[in-house]
Amino acid sequence: MGSAPAERTPAAKLDEAIGLARAVDLDVAQAGIVMLNAPRPATYLGKGKVEEIAGLVKTNQAGIVVMDCALTPVQQRNLEKAWNAKVVDRTGLILEIFGRRARTREGSLQVEHAHLTYQKSRLVRSWTHLERQRGGFGFLGGPGETQLEADRRMIEERLAKIESELAKVKRTRALHRESRRRVPYPVVALVGYTNAGKSTLFNRMTAASVVSADMLFATLDPTLRAVDLPHGARVIVSDTVGFISDLPTMLVAAFRATLEEVVEADVVLHVRDISHEDAEAQLADVEKILRQLGIDPQDGASEGRAIIEVWNKIDRLDAAARDRLENLAERRPPPRRAVPVSAVTGEGIDALRAAIEERLAARRVMIELELDAADGAGLSWLHRHTEVIRKTIDQDTGRLALTVRADTARADALRARFAISGGEAAKN
Repeated sequence: MGSAPAERTPAAKLDEAIGLARAVDLDVAQAGIVMLNAPRPATYLGKGKVEEIAGLVKTNQAGIVVMDCALTPVQQRNLEKAWNAKVVDRTGLILEIFGRRARTREGSLQVEHAHLTYQKSRLVRSWTHLERQRGGFGFLGGPGETQLEADRRMIEERLAKIESELAKVKRTRALHRESRRRVPYPVVALVGYTNAGKSTLFNRMTAASVVSADMLFATLDPTLRAVDLPHGARVIVSDTVGFISDLPTMLVAAFRATLEEVVEADVVLHVRDISHEDAEAQLADVEKILRQLGIDPQDGASEGRAIIEVWNKIDRLDAAARDRLENLAERRPPPRRAVPVSAVTGEGIDALRAAIEERLAARRVMIELELDAADGAGLSWLHRHTEVIRKTIDQDTGRLALTVRADTARADALRARFAISGGEAAKN
């Protein structure tokens, strides 16, 4: 079940479920916690609780009942019959939110793919027109295609088409990433639990105007902006979709193309709402999804990337709590040191920029070399694979003197390409 700090209280789970419902403009008439020893195969809840909720639905004239759990198709259908209302489980609710938030063609395709995958498993005699029809070939006249099979076939065809279009999106994103590598600017990706303040932080760092609101999944489509760090280095900052506990696996799979921005990033900023009562549980949920993406939150350095925890919303803490937090951040070893910030007030943003620059510098080396001015191929290689910091020409010899900054992974290739030994300047 996990460690005690990562366990959410039932009240916190209920608050989050209410937030999800309100994120799709539902008017929450009544909310409550149901204690359950074990889910019932037919209705998830016990018979007495099903009847009790039926009375509440009738009293409040509710058209929708939200269950903050994963329901099987049979459970969902039985509850809808018992309550005479539409029943939506956690997965369906999150899919609805994503469907409303998607703005780009890519986001819409990803949401539709996840939604159809979900719907495909729900085609369980949901209509009265599913009786088998006679048909087929041969004198026996075998059973024809039912409406259920026809619907499933249509979904399969649509899924295949969407997957083909998403493959094109993936190729386009790969081309964009390759063009950024040729510049090349390091990529800094923001990840975190939904409503942790990623978009507000993104706006603060980049002076952009990405939608940010006190709402779950306010932002869905990724946004990228260039940012200059204190000593002049330029990075690309990417804002991504927020994570949440029990995020449907189909959504993680569908948004793989978008989340590849995180996988490919040089620095991952894990933005946490440090003022939230469930901050530790949210941390565990985000780290779980990062592992699904192939990123080890505890050992990012070994994978060629730095992971920085950003403790956001410190403006909501009192002085004593802030002091404790800052002491805790300072006591961490340098590779895992957290940065307390307030995206709303701007406090700590300069320290965050400095931390990003420091982590990038730790894995990038400065190399000086000389090139013949006629060596166009060598100069082109440097621009494609390194960051050219300085370039001057010697008026007497006509040779180029360059200072470049390269990722440690590429430094060896650079030294081999231009016959550089150690940190000495090389002449080609």
